[in-house]
Amino acid sequence: MLAKVMTATVVGLSAVPVTVEVDVADGLPGVTIVGLPDPTVRESKERIKSALKNTQFAWPQSRITVNLAPADVRKEGSAFDLPIALGLLAASRQLEPETFADTIALGELALDGSLWPIPGALPVALSLKGQGRRLLLPAANALEAALVNTVPVYPIQHLHQAIAFLKGTEPLAPIQVNPRDWLKPQLLAGLDFSEVKGQRLAKRAIEVAVAGAHNLIFLGPPGSGKSMLAQRIPTIMPEISLEESLETTQIYSIMGLLSPEQPLVRSRPFRSPHSTISDVGLVGGGAVPRPGEVSLAHHGVLFLDELPEFSRASLESLRQPLEDGVVTVSRAVGTVAFPARFMLVASMNPCPCGFSGDPTKSCLCTPSQIHRYRTRISGPLLDRIDLHLEVPAVSVPELTGDGQGESSAAIRARIAQGRDRQRQRFQGESGIFCNAQMRYRQIKRWCRLTPEGKELLKKAIPALGLSARAYDKILKVSRTIADLAGSEEIHPEHLAEAIQYRALDRSTWV
Repeated sequence: MLAKVMTATVVGLSAVPVTVEVDVADGLPGVTIVGLPDPTVRESKERIKSALKNTQFAWPQSRITVNLAPADVRKEGSAFDLPIALGLLAASRQLEPETFADTIALGELALDGSLWPIPGALPVALSLKGQGRRLLLPAANALEAALVNTVPVYPIQHLHQAIAFLKGTEPLAPIQVNPRDWLKPQLLAGLDFSEVKGQRLAKRAIEVAVAGAHNLIFLGPPGSGKSMLAQRIPTIMPEISLEESLETTQIYSIMGLLSPEQPLVRSRPFRSPHSTISDVGLVGGGAVPRPGEVSLAHHGVLFLDELPEFSRASLESLRQPLEDGVVTVSRAVGTVAFPARFMLVASMNPCPCGFSGDPTKSCLCTPSQIHRYRTRISGPLLDRIDLHLEVPAVSVPELTGDGQGESSAAIRARIAQGRDRQRQRFQGESGIFCNAQMRYRQIKRWCRLTPEGKELLKKAIPALGLSARAYDKILKVSRTIADLAGSEEIHPEHLAEAIQYRALDRSTWV
């Protein structure tokens, strides 16, 4: 007998419908699974066999063929266990096929029949909007999938419970979730900008960077507070919107990084990978494409400490996502795209020992070592970083003083006002929410300069050797500085501040 069960698999960030066809026929006992299954799917027959026996169902002593259609899409993961088991029971006349005609089933089976959580539940639920189908999946994934409140989601803890529900002998109510109830800000305990001694200019640059979502790099000796400053950036980030949260949650869902107790990403991500990370780990890819750290930092911050220590391939792979806000991975079987609109925050020392130009400590590096160290970061990559900021060592009076700096709450309030101005400015603009995302047309419209400002830029461009991209970055940053000042016009003082945030364009850093 032939039985069909509907399920889905995730390719990139999209769910692809999959029909599980199970045929139980006369012949020598055995199981064949076809339809481009990966090793995890091929091993499912052993898990399903034990789960059925341990839940008092019979394993057919017949020739069993399982087809996963469409056959040209690679199937991977353990989520096919439950639909294959249901199809097997229907094909062997232990369950009526009509009971799951409008059901999408997902879940990994343990040997005792219980269900383990699976990745990608949210993209699957999103793909079912408006289809009138119900979703049957492990209880640990129920809250995550129920964020799509137009799709009935039924949490299942055991194979026996799933079968009883389908037969109608055990009623089960769909789980109800209001996503906004979960979207409460999650503040970082114990971190605040008031704890940072000195570094007034660095704090100002961070405020400008966060207000416009601009990329930022710190340049300074060891111990100057570069990492400390970066770790406190999440405390002043604007609250994440529901739309942004759902986009980010999809990425975390397919990576299996969501907990059953917290199904929604409530705050902007802060990712800080180690410098030994590969280019695939950083931007995504692999034989079966998966998101990288740049996508996990979507709508948040990607912090790269000691930037020159990262491999050249990893750093150069950042150029596309920094420019386009998306990572495109092409393979022979197709192309997938992962969103990667993040704020890059990086840090580096002025030289390998870290004390080049330090007034109190001697540098032990040769000129050639310093040159090699600094040129590990290419010009095209630096062009894509809006603010270059020198962070000197903190002075003794600042370090030992009792005074506290401005709190994160006060800085965040000013940033929120600046973001509100940008949001109003870009109403109706597709995909643009802040100044850093402006394209040529928006720059031309919103970054008009006074004659004094034009004259200032004419002098700065040859003096700093600015590229056309760096010129645009200065205009965007000056627009953000004007927004923080509550000014509709960009004045020369706003341009001057933006120009001073281009330390790596100066000849002393070549």
